[in-house]
Amino acid sequence: MEPTRIYPDDHSGPFPSPPTTIDDREGRPIEIRAADDLTTELEDVVAMYDEFDPSDRAQGIPPTGEERIRDWLETIAEESVNVIARHDGAVIAHATLVPDVDEPAAIEERNEIEWELAIFVLQAYQRAGIGTQLLEHLLGHASDVGIERVWLTVERWNNPAIALYERVGFEATGSESFEQEMAIVLEGEDGDGSG
Repeated sequence: MEPTRIYPDDHSGPFPSPPTTIDDREGRPIEIRAADDLTTELEDVVAMYDEFDPSDRAQGIPPTGEERIRDWLETIAEESVNVIARHDGAVIAHATLVPDVDEPAAIEERNEIEWELAIFVLQAYQRAGIGTQLLEHLLGHASDVGIERVWLTVERWNNPAIALYERVGFEATGSESFEQEMAIVLEGEDGDGSG
């Protein structure tokens, strides 16, 4: 399937794969791991989003209210690729790649489609290096499972997020009035983006 977006010519990576435990800038031990079956982590991830400050929502996600959060996560759970971060057992951050196709169940090869990225870190854990580690480990896990093309949109005024995405290899590929679209092509197992 041909990409519908513009992607950089160069591949990025390799990225580290989960699981790992890091100490954030505050000295807190943070466990980062893949959530291959998000449904088994659902209640903990719902609890994180329920605690999320609605003023930090971007482009309508995460939704507000426990029921809407659960519905959203259940909708993406089966076909998405997820990495979570925990501190003292509680989920404090979640990053996901959602297939950008009309029929996710019909995906035959993950490297043939585009994947949209979303990442959220609870406010009390922001600016502590967790977002960078979570993003890099999500991209490493994505590469491990055969994903190559990842894109995202970010609000143009969100300079810290744009800087983070650029640091790991995303490039600006298009823009809307208030959103910046960015994309990355991941190195595959053979180092060239072809899983």
